[in-house]
Amino acid sequence: MLYRPKVNWLERDKEVIDALNAIIAKRSRWGFWKCFDRMRLDGLPYNHKKVHRVYCDMKLNMPRRTKKRLVNRPAQPLVCPSEVNKVWAIDFMRDTLYDGRPFRTFNVIDEGNREGLRIEVGRSISSLRVTRIMSELVEFYGKPQAIRLDNVLNAIGVAQKEQAHSWLSKQPKKQRHFAALPNGHFHVLRRASIHHNEHKIQQ
Repeated sequence: MLYRPKVNWLERDKEVIDALNAIIAKRSRWGFWKCFDRMRLDGLPYNHKKVHRVYCDMKLNMPRRTKKRLVNRPAQPLVCPSEVNKVWAIDFMRDTLYDGRPFRTFNVIDEGNREGLRIEVGRSISSLRVTRIMSELVEFYGKPQAIRLDNVLNAIGVAQKEQAHSWLSKQPKKQRHFAALPNGHFHVLRRASIHHNEHKIQQ
């Protein structure tokens, strides 16, 4: 019967452990292959199988990053309301000026008559600015029964201020809500909005 004495891996793999600890101390979020490549660049000729065994024994394994899943929300049918000021559609769009500078637009459309209630133009449109715009529209037109948008997360800041509204989300990849203007229609409105808001973009 062959007897093999137990080997203390902490002593046997001390050089590999020290090398990994030195790397992890500087780059705590690095995974195995980044650590192994760094060791090779430093001239340490260890086999990747040995380094991986020590890496796992040191409990350095990091969980795989998973995509954040949105809360499951039922899709609402895209039905055009028969009356005005019942459902508004909001959307963000991005384009560039003639000199290459980017800008964004915040579009608000009444789905009942396809009227463009507001096209806000700016280099950056914050949630506070969106809240102010929606408050002005509500003050002028009154509160709609619902607001439709692509992504509910984009409206979290607005929803905190406008809790009386109900928020509808379009079914991903299957619907196109009315705030997403066709390119030709949008470019006509864009030129008028750029001319009207040129002083805002210069800021």
